Amino acid sequence: MTSAPLTNAPLTAAPLTPAPLDREAGYALLAELAGPGAAATLGGLDALAPGFPDWIVTSLFGGTYQRPGLALRDRQIANLAALTALGGVDPQLADHVRYSLRIGMTREEVTEVILHLAPYVGLPKALAGLRVATATFAEAAADPAPAPAPGPETSETSETPDVPETPEDEA
Repeated sequence: MTSAPLTNAPLTAAPLTPAPLDREAGYALLAELAGPGAAATLGGLDALAPGFPDWIVTSLFGGTYQRPGLALRDRQIANLAALTALGGVDPQLADHVRYSLRIGMTREEVTEVILHLAPYVGLPKALAGLRVATATFAEAAADPAPAPAPGPETSETSETPDVPETPEDEA
């Protein structure tokens, strides 16, 4: 049995926008998200896998992030969701929690992104994501480096949820 198309319009694909690869823009964005010393922290990885950190920064921050269509905030929400869903990528999730705070997302918004995932990715992964977020919020509160001021629509509070170690701790 075949189904009829939803519209009578011919099926044509919109052309994709070519992805830029802008090394300078990639390093500038990484510095905006992670702070000016971020590129230096990649030195250890470069010693192990020469060129790999540059490829990451150029292709990801200088390529994918430079595409039109999504605001930086939207990209961070997608990153928080994807990394929480993957699980087992705590350092990367912690980085993106920090990046989200640096671009003006509130702790409540980061928390809500992760909470929203529970029925989709499972309670254990959502709880693990909340544990990473809670630890990252605490580190951010103890860090003497000033974070950018929240925008006019956002405000941050110091309250973070208590997250049980395992789903059984919640029962």
